[in-house]
Amino acid sequence: MNIIEKDRQYLWHPYTQHKTAATPIAISRGKDALLWDEDGKEYIDAIGSWWVNPFGHSNTFVADAIYKQLTTLEHVLFGGFTHQPAVQVAEKLLPMLPSNQKKLFFSDNGSTAVEVAIKVALQYFHNKGEKRTTIISFEDAFHGDTFAAMAASGISLYTQAFEGMFIDVIRIPVPVLGNEQASFDALENAIQSKPCAAFIFEPLVQGAAGMVMYAPESLDQLIEICHRNNVLTIADEVMTGFGKTGKNFACNYLQQEPDMICLSKALTAGTIPMALTTFTQELFDAFYDDDINKALFHGHTFTANPTGCAAALASMKLLEQPEMQANISRVNSKHLAFQEKIKNHPRVVTTRVLGVIFAVQIKSETNESYYGTMRNKLYNFFIDKGVILRPVGNIVYILPPYIITDEQLLKVYATIEEAIEIV
Repeated sequence: MNIIEKDRQYLWHPYTQHKTAATPIAISRGKDALLWDEDGKEYIDAIGSWWVNPFGHSNTFVADAIYKQLTTLEHVLFGGFTHQPAVQVAEKLLPMLPSNQKKLFFSDNGSTAVEVAIKVALQYFHNKGEKRTTIISFEDAFHGDTFAAMAASGISLYTQAFEGMFIDVIRIPVPVLGNEQASFDALENAIQSKPCAAFIFEPLVQGAAGMVMYAPESLDQLIEICHRNNVLTIADEVMTGFGKTGKNFACNYLQQEPDMICLSKALTAGTIPMALTTFTQELFDAFYDDDINKALFHGHTFTANPTGCAAALASMKLLEQPEMQANISRVNSKHLAFQEKIKNHPRVVTTRVLGVIFAVQIKSETNESYYGTMRNKLYNFFIDKGVILRPVGNIVYILPPYIITDEQLLKVYATIEEAIEIV
């Protein structure tokens, strides 16, 4: 049997209806912004392999750091032990974050980073003798697939099988242009109606909703409302973190500071699963007590894995390099130029750009579902052309590695232009 036949026999893929899905593509190697399948066909990875790969595939700087760590200490349990790579991650990351962030908690992926944040929010008030059981989130949010993260999400395709099993969540409108006041009012009403522990949000860009974007000034006002009412705030920067929005973090655009920040994906440059949830000192202090029951009883086998920490350190060093910052600016400039070129096309509804993120909504005669006919037609067209893009319904987005070349970007743009004409 070849790899595809063995895959079909043994494996279960994410977000896949195996009865109707196309045969998966067997990728054999990758370099920079390119991937090659087992037949030698070349693909441009225009979404950074689900937003995790900002510096290119098979990056030797990151690989060397991982190899060096593997030959020193590959892993040690983090309960009762510590190690230098974990401390170094904290020393490197905390100065990059809003100044109120003081403590790091390691986990495995974006969903678990969110899970930790929500548990901390609920237990924070419990430890203070106050019962708050409600979380506030945005409509059409996506925060992950573990249970609390699912509960805070709003995309029913992912959650409808589990309705009635979740923690209590109130969803408010996203403060997109023209809808700001409705969002502010809904947040105020939610806080007054139930004992709310926290408001969780994807700052400035809702990724899985189709790169829906809103202004930092609006988010500042929402955070201020929460702070005024003693409701904790959780910034889910799993997608937006580490340069995607043009700054290191989307929160860097804000005047207000969230109480917690969730990080993963690009944290380790797409190499080793790892996540972080960061906290204010006040949150940590609410768990610091002679009473053992006030501790945070949460952990993962591979918490603070030293090899993952080495990858994270290498990733952050690459992000800081002037050449990499110039790449982020270059990709943004190319996106803006492409936006100007196509925004008035009769089949284009809207376009949006922030940092290295570009999105275009294509006009559809029907209400396109998340995995609907247009989406599938677009996806297959892009794959045939050697471009990896995963449309969200009728929304096509680009979120490439920062090192993608101008020539490769032009091919991605040209392929999207061609797709607009045929779908």
